[in-house]
Amino acid sequence: MLTALALAALALRSGLAIRSRRLRGAPPRAADRRAHLRVAKPAVVLLLAGFPLGLVSAVFLRGYEPLGTLHAAVAVLATALFAAAGWLGRTLERGAHARRDLHAALAIAAVLAGAAAFATGFVLLP
Repeated sequence: MLTALALAALALRSGLAIRSRRLRGAPPRAADRRAHLRVAKPAVVLLLAGFPLGLVSAVFLRGYEPLGTLHAAVAVLATALFAAAGWLGRTLERGAHARRDLHAALAIAAVLAGAAAFATGFVLLP
């Protein structure tokens, strides 16, 4: 999950570069868009796959109560935010540009929630 969160942070960085150019009135560079998509797509896939795998690990390998920790609650929120940001990103890729601001807000919130899930997971380490 650390790799997935690092990819998400890189996607956020490139997304903010695109947004910054757009807010200055300059068109976004195609290379920035490609870089954003190149890291954002695998990040979302890894994060969405990591959530159920973490749940399986917690329950079957460690004997925790399903979703019984603060880490799990924060991870549920982060997963929902990443899924929503990814879905909106897909609609943007297909031409629905009216939701750019919502996509950006969800992506920022998702990365922050992912960082919080990372931090709250430290107490669960063996």
